[in-house]
Amino acid sequence: MPIFRKKSSATIDAEQFLHAATSPRGVRTEEDGRAYVMTIHEQKVYLAPGDWVVAEPDGVHYYPIKDHVFKAIYEAV
Repeated sequence: MPIFRKKSSATIDAEQFLHAATSPRGVRTEEDGRAYVMTIHEQKVYLAPGDWVVAEPDGVHYYPIKDHVFKAIYEAV
């Protein structure tokens, strides 16, 4: 199977979600308090504390990444 590497020159706009009271931009909440983001495919994806919220290039949609996955792929610039 071929092996691929994430290009190191790419940068992303991301903030860590800790709780709904201090949500990053793009995070919405249900009436019951559950936090979520809307993806570029118009899917509602619920967040857990510690997830990272990443902005899509369109600046309107977002997607979540689990903390351990985010730390394995990205580094601070």
